[in-house]
Amino acid sequence: MKRTLETERLYLREFTMKDAPLLIELNSDPEVTRYTGDGTVKDIGEAKNILKEIILPQYKNKIGRWAVHLKSNNEFIGWCGLKFIDELKEIDLGYRFFQIHWGKGYGTESAKAVMKYGIQTLKQKNIVGRAAIENYNSIKILEKVGMKFKEEGFEHGEKIVKYIF
Repeated sequence: MKRTLETERLYLREFTMKDAPLLIELNSDPEVTRYTGDGTVKDIGEAKNILKEIILPQYKNKIGRWAVHLKSNNEFIGWCGLKFIDELKEIDLGYRFFQIHWGKGYGTESAKAVMKYGIQTLKQKNIVGRAAIENYNSIKILEKVGMKFKEEGFEHGEKIVKYIF
């Protein structure tokens, strides 16, 4: 398993098509997907489509949503990474973790590593982050990784805040 990034407690790696069950497990919790606008993932076909159409194509540009694992036991705990949003011409920082791992600093730890990679390795000048206006924990992560508030807006029918680095 090729590791893309490492932190003190975590390693991030590229997803493969074999990871479809992990996406179902993570995205079947309505609380995990509450602020994403995506909804839950209900079956293996939907999970494979997400991998094939959204996640895997990003890797050719050396970015993507990467599986996040604990170094201590290799447990999959969620994902974090960069994604190019073609219609907006923006590089977006995103993350999603199982509820059991919320509040342990994994989101911030992985997002800091991803931001460092985006800025230092990929030489990105602008990276954006979005969060539902009620998602205070996600907003805190965006601020902890050095992003600054840019504007409020609407996406997927939800009021969001947009941050930029």
